[in-house]
Amino acid sequence: MMRIWVNGGLRDADDARLSVLDHGLTVGDGIFETVRTSEGRPFALTRHLDRLTRSARGLGLPDPDHDEVRHAVAAVIDANPAALGRLRITYTGGLSPLGSDRGDSGTSLVVALDGVSRRPDSTAVITVPWTRNERGALAGLKTTSYAENVVALARARERGASEALFPNTADRLCEGTGSNVFVVLGGRIHTPPVASGCLAGITRALTVEWTGAEETDLPMDVLAEADEVFLTSTLRDIQAVHRVDDRELAPEIGPVTAKAMRIFAERAGDDLDP
Repeated sequence: MMRIWVNGGLRDADDARLSVLDHGLTVGDGIFETVRTSEGRPFALTRHLDRLTRSARGLGLPDPDHDEVRHAVAAVIDANPAALGRLRITYTGGLSPLGSDRGDSGTSLVVALDGVSRRPDSTAVITVPWTRNERGALAGLKTTSYAENVVALARARERGASEALFPNTADRLCEGTGSNVFVVLGGRIHTPPVASGCLAGITRALTVEWTGAEETDLPMDVLAEADEVFLTSTLRDIQAVHRVDDRELAPEIGPVTAKAMRIFAERAGDDLDP
């Protein structure tokens, strides 16, 4: 049975509980990180914890205790062996009154892990008419307010795709529901800047550092012109895109994407906490 860390200790999944009045449940007042684990080892944990703190500060939550989170992560990994795992760190406003005001009972910390399968090397995506608000209070924060992503991802699944891509309010390319997007133009790799409203993805940052990709303000119609398109995320690493809406890209992974995939795999294999 899965063992989950809840507010100070491990619990069996059937006994892992938070109050129904936890602010993360009632109003989505929480943040999270998803960390890939391989043979019991987390990847880029320091970067994920640093972003967890940035998200906490963006919501006005107390800084999470990194030592406590690391202890919880180690305990959960040890209790749930998995060749390839999705580790989820969730940090919320804790027990609070109904409504948007926070209570004074302190925050909640939950850490869980389940096994996952390796993703395919390429996938299909769609674009959606809904926008990311690059000027909103939650722009760039990894919060638990994911209902918008649930709706968009459901539409993608209905259309045989694994991801949906959003524009921002200026109709510029922004991000996916749980990924960052890159395009190849004339042999050069481009990705929307964080100012577009996209999440500052951990895999995105490493891909930019390791491949020399450029942060570029991009119109949505770049997806109709790009020579290659790929996604990055914690569980995808780098994943090629072979279809955008009704546009079929070359069935083979493009040379620039293939090189980026090789570079990422080599560098990530050399350093588990880059």
